[in-house]
Amino acid sequence: MNQSIRGTFAALSLATIVLATGARAQEADELVVYNAQHEALGNAWIEAFTKEMGIKVVVRKGSDMQLANLILEEGDLSPADIFLTENSPAMALLDGAGRFAPVEKETLDQVPAEYRPANGMWTGIAARSTVFAYDKTKLTEDKLPKSLMDLAEPVWKGRWGASPAGADFQAIVGALLQLKGEEATAGWLKAMKENATPYKGNSVAMKAVNAGEIEGAVIYHYYWFGDQAKTGENSKNVALHYFKNQDPGAFISISGGGVLKSGKHQKEAQAFLKWLTGKGGQAILRDGDSYEYAIAGEASAKLVPLKDLDAPKVEASTLDNKKVVELMTAAGLF
Repeated sequence: MNQSIRGTFAALSLATIVLATGARAQEADELVVYNAQHEALGNAWIEAFTKEMGIKVVVRKGSDMQLANLILEEGDLSPADIFLTENSPAMALLDGAGRFAPVEKETLDQVPAEYRPANGMWTGIAARSTVFAYDKTKLTEDKLPKSLMDLAEPVWKGRWGASPAGADFQAIVGALLQLKGEEATAGWLKAMKENATPYKGNSVAMKAVNAGEIEGAVIYHYYWFGDQAKTGENSKNVALHYFKNQDPGAFISISGGGVLKSGKHQKEAQAFLKWLTGKGGQAILRDGDSYEYAIAGEASAKLVPLKDLDAPKVEASTLDNKKVVELMTAAGLF
């Protein structure tokens, strides 16, 4: 075991954390979480859950689709008990493959219906809003795009950016596909190839706006709030534009949690999901420094209230990541 992993064990003595490769085999009584959420948020949840409930947790870290595809490959032999994501397409993939056990009713009752699928096979645990992060030294409100669709116009060529390879942006495209259809989405992506500068990560795209490389970027809201809460050095010239008006650019992405039906610790996994969507897990979202939205409780007072975002109605359980990848590949974005 390398020194960095030893340090993680020391820092989180209340929870057993094994990153990326799974440096050791878990013990029989440990809950196994495949975590695609941000590492710091996942660790905060796990530490608090273990302290309160006395259940040890071991974690495997990866991206949404990386871990979802791993679970599919592992099949019934997967050691995973529970899967957490940043966005919902990976949840939809596993749900469609029949990999989840039904979520207990008490847990579902804690989460508003708009933040969980109707079939009850997984649930939302947090949310994030799509925004246009713009250079406030160059753009005034009257010069901002009225819709996400406006960014396909020639006038925006070379002026905006995004992180097309990331699960975050692909979820946004999934919402666009559901709301506007394949033809409109394909056209928008083709225009994006011509107009937008690609970056590796939302934070990198925001930094590019702040540095004056581009005038705006399509990202999630919490990157700006997180930087502002620290030094603000990567966002001092940046403001956020919320599209609202049920525009595709007002899409709210749901971070999901689901219990694997092949897991060996069903009771503990259900308890963890109930805790995440209950007071303990939602308080960490409200009071912590992730700046993601609590969806089953009061969100941080620093955020624009979810009810004021006027987001479009998107069925998270049917976001089609496979088609999104096909369309983005055809547009030359990969």
